Amino acid sequence: MLPSVLPTESDHVPVLAEEVVAALDPRPGETIVDGTFGAGGHAGLLAARLRGEGKLIAIDRDPTVAPYFDRLRRATAVKARLHHGDFSTVLRQLSDNGVRVDAILLDLGVSSMQLDRPERGFSYAADAPLDMRMDTSADYTARTLVNEADERELADIFHRFGEERYARQIARAIVRRRNQSPLETTVELVDVIRSAIPAPARFGEGHPAKRVFQALRIEVNDELGALERALPAAQEMLRPGGRLAVISFHSLEDRIVKRFLRQAEHGCTCPPDFPVCACGAQPTMRATPRRAIRPSTAEIARNPRAQSARLRVGTKVRN
Repeated sequence: MLPSVLPTESDHVPVLAEEVVAALDPRPGETIVDGTFGAGGHAGLLAARLRGEGKLIAIDRDPTVAPYFDRLRRATAVKARLHHGDFSTVLRQLSDNGVRVDAILLDLGVSSMQLDRPERGFSYAADAPLDMRMDTSADYTARTLVNEADERELADIFHRFGEERYARQIARAIVRRRNQSPLETTVELVDVIRSAIPAPARFGEGHPAKRVFQALRIEVNDELGALERALPAAQEMLRPGGRLAVISFHSLEDRIVKRFLRQAEHGCTCPPDFPVCACGAQPTMRATPRRAIRPSTAEIARNPRAQSARLRVGTKVRN
């Protein structure tokens, strides 16, 4: 078991913790970034490896993480600071200001503490307002999206971001329901989803609302757009030899990370039909290892939420 500078009562279980620490391999004197701080589970493990010599930069768009960060800062001897905001924006600002670091972690998706707090509206298993904002100061909520987007837009969101087979039927049912009165709660939305899909599908694999809730959360928080903007900024921030680790929880995220690392490894951006390279671009990253790292059977047994996690790691080879 890896040592942590955080108290054991933390309500967050970091996924692929040993694998992340091994991949990023923090060393005393280095600067590390946790771009999705959450409750600080990963950050505490990484900071402990700095042995009091180094810096930790934490980023999170959720303002409720501040007490977790304060606890970590008191428990560790390293210099630490917290930036509130979308990691893509903060990473770009830091990079533009000349900040260079040795390791960056992005743990994507919704955190355990957000899922476990019903009032945040992320879970389909509890009755709560339709919210789903990672940044509680933002104006755009799941309630706004569900009640104002047109039927075609809703169906497209459910299909693209949730890979929902019954996207059109669910979108149509939502529009019919909101014409009577606005949808306000997660339970109301779950009831509409259940009514819109065939009976056999209600008892298939997983909860029938799982994919729609995922799609709404991704859209409300612009998760895929933020990831696509964050990866180049993270690469720029890394010193040569620096390590980037990204944990994703569904195929949409993982494909973006995989494609980014492959392009950075390849370097050349010329069209495939060019007989020779004309752009002169050189490889900037190397996937280490080439395949995604998955949680062990033992970890999944301890923490079922880890089952869908995939870790991809890249090492910067040149600026």
